[in-house]
Amino acid sequence: MEQLYTKDTQAIFWNNNKTAIQRMLDYDYTIQRKTPSVAAIVAPTSGNKFEKFFYGPDEVMIPLFKTTAAAKAAQPQADVLLNFASFRTAYDVTMEALEIGGFSSMMITAEGIPERLARKMNQTAREKGVIIIGPATVGAITPGAFKVANIGGTITNIVNSKLHRAGSCGLVTRSGGLFNELSNIIAINADGIAEGVAIGGDRFVGSVFIDNMLRMEKNPAVKYMILLGEVGGTEEYKVIDAIKSGAITKPVIAWCIGTIAKYYDSGVQFGHAGASANADSETAEYKNKAMAEAGIHVPASFNELPAMINKVFTDLKLADIPEPEMSVCPTVRSSKEFICTISDDRGDEATYAGFPISSVATPDTGKGIGDVVSLLWFKKQYPKWATDFIETVIKTVADHGPAVSGAHNAKVTARAGKSVVESLVTGLLTIGPRFGGAIDGAAEHFKYAEDNGLDPKAFLNHMKKLGIPIPGIGHRIKSLKNPDLRVTGLMNYAAENFPSTPLLDYARTVEALTTSKKENLILNVDGTIGILMVDMWRALGYSEEEINEFIASGTLNSFFILGRTIGFIGHVLDEKRLAMPMYRHPMTDILYDVQVAEEIK
Repeated sequence: MEQLYTKDTQAIFWNNNKTAIQRMLDYDYTIQRKTPSVAAIVAPTSGNKFEKFFYGPDEVMIPLFKTTAAAKAAQPQADVLLNFASFRTAYDVTMEALEIGGFSSMMITAEGIPERLARKMNQTAREKGVIIIGPATVGAITPGAFKVANIGGTITNIVNSKLHRAGSCGLVTRSGGLFNELSNIIAINADGIAEGVAIGGDRFVGSVFIDNMLRMEKNPAVKYMILLGEVGGTEEYKVIDAIKSGAITKPVIAWCIGTIAKYYDSGVQFGHAGASANADSETAEYKNKAMAEAGIHVPASFNELPAMINKVFTDLKLADIPEPEMSVCPTVRSSKEFICTISDDRGDEATYAGFPISSVATPDTGKGIGDVVSLLWFKKQYPKWATDFIETVIKTVADHGPAVSGAHNAKVTARAGKSVVESLVTGLLTIGPRFGGAIDGAAEHFKYAEDNGLDPKAFLNHMKKLGIPIPGIGHRIKSLKNPDLRVTGLMNYAAENFPSTPLLDYARTVEALTTSKKENLILNVDGTIGILMVDMWRALGYSEEEINEFIASGTLNSFFILGRTIGFIGHVLDEKRLAMPMYRHPMTDILYDVQVAEEIK
């Protein structure tokens, strides 16, 4: 890997740190990335499905997941994990992600991960070829492409430090705060950085100085490198060895902070866990001298570092870097109250799930109501066999005569002089567990039985324990000898067009048992529709979890509502056309049992 990140890099952000995520998205908008750098957020305790963030003046929805595995499965292109878990869980989160795979690099912000665990974590990552940045870090940045969370600070500071576009320097530090300070110094005295990494302040970090510098040596955008080390450890000596062996040939400027340590009588830790010298070779003064002797550009003091940067940069005689076009984030932004992900009425023509209405509406498009339903209900383009099935269902359930509760209510309301809308609504309000609900129930219970390997007898016993009749089984008139032709038609269509019908096949074995007890305990039209809908979704590639969600949210009942609306409107218009008078139920059809009210004394 020559370059740590590109303008196409996307990350999975573990822990919903809204401020850090918003800073990443503001950076994305500023440098005019086509896609947000955060593809998903892992928030184990959240019940939300997404989080809204600003992307310039507008908002974007970043999906939320409860696990890293679910986030990675949904966003496989995201190959960076930004681990913002606490020090108590950061190790487990990282190890799980390493086991899942598919990540090229991981950043760990937590401080204080037990050193034994940190060593194990880092070794596992090396074995799997994954770059670990941290623990105890603010991250890394490839200017003009991708930045981790809070590194670089605010957008104003980022632009002032020329971190909005690639420069020529490869910067590696331990300290995140000094990374920001050095970025500013480099911007003033040179042309900015091409790539920068704050490796982290803990004693045992994943990628060390030499790892990042060897990568930068191969990166053609990096013309020279700056290393900011510190008192403690011996990682700087690996860089010295690499220069001596010729593994690093680009100019290197370096300084180890902590030279003041020599004025203390005893060892002192300077901020970071690793910033404590345990031998002369670990002191800042000793390391600075050794680096200078190896040919590294080492200033006499930190105060002279800017001048040395300017000299090395000037000697390289690099071409000027043109300033790219940038977008400016508004200072005042307001959040939207409504979200719509199915249609868009902005522009010259409204769209259904991204398709202009004209592309699906007219007969010459070859599209039907099933296509519109698949777009607006599921945001998918279903194949023709599936859209034809949806239309078959809608036609099948459109009406069942005037006696059912919904049609009856709609007719009575229309005869009271109410409008089509009001009459329709009174009919729709009767749809529920006892009217239309069998479609939902059949899908739910038959799927549960098949998922749990219940044979037909065990399924019947299960439903008996629940104390409810089997939804989708039984008909008042129809039986094995007098089959429902609607059911026959649906089954024949599925047999000819569905890739497979495992749930229907299972339901037929249940029907064989129920009809052996009573001839009219057949699979009815509601049950057939609910069961075949599950088979359709399975054939279309939906997960079992997604199908369960469809059932729980009332999606199946929606097909009944849509179809029966056609019939209800028909009955309402029939009443209007016939100019029927106000309806009054005949008294002869009412059982009156009115007792004299008891007097309470």
